[in-house]
Amino acid sequence: MVKRILSLVIPILIGLNSNAQVIGKTTTEQYKASFETKINIDSLLDYAGPTIPIQILKCGIGDELYEQYPELKEKKVGLGVANITLEYLENLNRFSFTEDKTEIKNRMVKQFQASQAGISEDKLDGRGKIRLAHYFVEIEVYDWSVSDDEEINMKDGVKNMMVTRLGLQVRFTDAETGEIIAASGLGEAKTVRELTILNDATLDPVKFNQSTVSIATKKALDIACARILTRMIKKGVFKS
Repeated sequence: MVKRILSLVIPILIGLNSNAQVIGKTTTEQYKASFETKINIDSLLDYAGPTIPIQILKCGIGDELYEQYPELKEKKVGLGVANITLEYLENLNRFSFTEDKTEIKNRMVKQFQASQAGISEDKLDGRGKIRLAHYFVEIEVYDWSVSDDEEINMKDGVKNMMVTRLGLQVRFTDAETGEIIAASGLGEAKTVRELTILNDATLDPVKFNQSTVSIATKKALDIACARILTRMIKKGVFKS
């Protein structure tokens, strides 16, 4: 009896296998606005000219977004975004950073005063040396999402794809005129899992991979900073 059942089932499975029949599929629509799409930043990375002093006023995730997506705080996404963004801007070799914390500025003044009064061994003269910011910079996460798509077919088994999307807006405000140069970028990072239908792990959800935050952030910065630098070159801030 068992042999008879197998003789009927096996040809059916073989037929389904050969046609790679899809028996289940879940997908999420993907969309990017024109201002979020990738442009090439490679030609802007080889720079050896003078730097522009900037001051970072805000970098990371705002309280409103944390309230809307509590998992961002749980996964410490904001801290990672801030660290990656600062290092990214520094590696462009186009900007120098000025201090924005009042406490540190006051300590600098006290050191200068102690040096001038002759009560310190080290001599410091800060007159005419402190650089002021030419631009005030704000970098903020404006979009965050994690989608999970699944496709099941008899040939390839189960394929899960988790997509982490992170949108960044970068704003440079001219310290003299108040004019704003702004650009946005949307970065994506994918986690793919492929299993056979008989694998018990197909019942478990795909685990969120923290490294996707770093990848999506860097991709978003590639897009936004390329647009910012292109506009600065057109305005004559940088020659190339």
